[in-house]
Amino acid sequence: MDQTSLLITTNLLASLIAGGIIGMERSLHGRPAGFRTHALVCLASSLLMSVTAFQSSWITVDNNELFRTDPTRMAQGIMTGIGFLGAGVIFKKGLNVRGLTTAASIWITAAIGILFGIGFYFPAIIATVLALITLSLFRWIEAKIPSHHYVNNTITYSRDKTPSQIVVKELLSKHGFKVEGISYQLIGDGSLFQYKMTIRTNDSSNLIRLSECLIGLVDVKHFEILPTGD
Repeated sequence: MDQTSLLITTNLLASLIAGGIIGMERSLHGRPAGFRTHALVCLASSLLMSVTAFQSSWITVDNNELFRTDPTRMAQGIMTGIGFLGAGVIFKKGLNVRGLTTAASIWITAAIGILFGIGFYFPAIIATVLALITLSLFRWIEAKIPSHHYVNNTITYSRDKTPSQIVVKELLSKHGFKVEGISYQLIGDGSLFQYKMTIRTNDSSNLIRLSECLIGLVDVKHFEILPTGD
């Protein structure tokens, strides 16, 4: 194996390891794009950048012929294409959007793969470490920061036993929630009335207390408590 082949092999293995490490963090938290996805994204980015980083190994020209290639165009194409993969892990349910952090991790993994592909090891390793810190340590920091918890809440009553909006707001306020937005809907054959609300609380444990309360209300035909998340 010549020096160029050894260097290409080293770059590809390094990108595979870096992508796998980042993907492992995602897998540990049950994300759809985890260990294998991130490893392949990083490896593919490194592999494609090898095309331009080691172009002298595959471009053959006469000594008197001039040629020019732009490695940054390959990088631009990779980062554009990876956007479609990132969009695949983002999904929306009602007002709740999930998968944004995983999409961002795929994007940074592709960028790291590009750096490994051209043999730019120092920033690639630093970026890998920083990405892991952001995904793991920052999660702990974020959990410690006092913040509002937003919830998509749906409560369904029989049409003839539907309480007023004031009563519903008082119920939620009693359990530590503030209504940020509310809509109304008749469902089924018109026999059920539904409140759809975005509610906010400063204590996530209020979610359990609210659900226990709604379970015990005989007039409530159906309810849904859907916390928003990344």
